[in-house]
Amino acid sequence: MANKIGQWAFLVGLALAVVFAFVKAGSWTGIVTLVLVIAGLVVGFLNITEKETTPFLVAAIALMATSAANLEVINDLVPNVGTWLQGIVGNIAVLAAPAAVVVALKAIKSLAQN
Repeated sequence: MANKIGQWAFLVGLALAVVFAFVKAGSWTGIVTLVLVIAGLVVGFLNITEKETTPFLVAAIALMATSAANLEVINDLVPNVGTWLQGIVGNIAVLAAPAAVVVALKAIKSLAQN
């Protein structure tokens, strides 16, 4: 059951991350961010096993690095595409960051116990 909740949290969080890249959230920005953070925490606690820790953390680092890139320069080639990509990657990074913190803390705890 917990695994299904984690899977749904990931899917809902990913869908919201993509949808809100195309929609101006305005006054809802804080709520959208909170929902993505909560979904990320749920994913970190329920979805990532000890075996998946290293690949997940490497992917999260790559995602964070990508979200820091200026993808909006693509707008010079195709209007608005860079802005949308920046929004999607940024929102997914907001989803992945809390999960990465949880997974990293779980890994540290596991290392400390051994």
